[in-house]
Amino acid sequence: MERLVLGLVLLAGTPAAGNPLYPSSIKEVAMDMAPYSFDDQYEGCSHLMEQELPELNRTEFSTNSIYAETWTRAAKLWGQQLMTQRPGLRLEHEVALLAYTIEGPLYSAFNAAVREAGRSRHRYLHGFDFKVLHFLLSQAVSTLRGAGTHGGCHRAYRSVHDVLFTAQRGQSVRFGHFTSTSLYNSSSFGSDTFYVVETCCGVLIRDFSLYPAEEEILIPPSEVFQVTSFIHTGHSSLIQLRSQGTNSTYNCELVKG
Repeated sequence: MERLVLGLVLLAGTPAAGNPLYPSSIKEVAMDMAPYSFDDQYEGCSHLMEQELPELNRTEFSTNSIYAETWTRAAKLWGQQLMTQRPGLRLEHEVALLAYTIEGPLYSAFNAAVREAGRSRHRYLHGFDFKVLHFLLSQAVSTLRGAGTHGGCHRAYRSVHDVLFTAQRGQSVRFGHFTSTSLYNSSSFGSDTFYVVETCCGVLIRDFSLYPAEEEILIPPSEVFQVTSFIHTGHSSLIQLRSQGTNSTYNCELVKG
């Protein structure tokens, strides 16, 4: 699926130079802790957030057409495919996961917004129109991880085109947004960056995806990784990551007094 090999949102970078066979549009971006990520895990406030959802969802439907259109499409597909709810997940959790996996503008727009919404509390409260989706995906990941059937630690893979990511061995990093990886080790040939990821916070969302054959693992923005290996050949990067747990700057921002 093309979405799994799309370049991540670029915050900064310098075009690779030299070889004319290497496109000038390729950016080199250093991995870091994604300091501007909105990484709320909603610990201790899920019930309060749920009380806010109906009105919040109405607001975001009216202000965010990408979210509204994709959610409507996902809900329709959920019904057409006669999907059944899994224990612990509500219907809205499953529709959120389905919406995230649909090809279209939501995936990149949402991830770009998540990477920037943590610049300030004001930015999150007044400039982030994906609050409902962020909460529902966070809750779905937490629930599936807690259930054990979709959680545990996984070795997963991610191929990125059009971005040459760099890192330093021993460095702690985060992706800083919800990140799609796969249990299948597709060849790194043709990739600008290829990741081998040992995740203990990501969960298998095969049962909630339009593309179950991909064996997709969804990693939350808060998961921290140690760079265990970095190989840079000049035209491509191979980065190996090992989970170090989670780290969040924000918690329960919407419902704080």
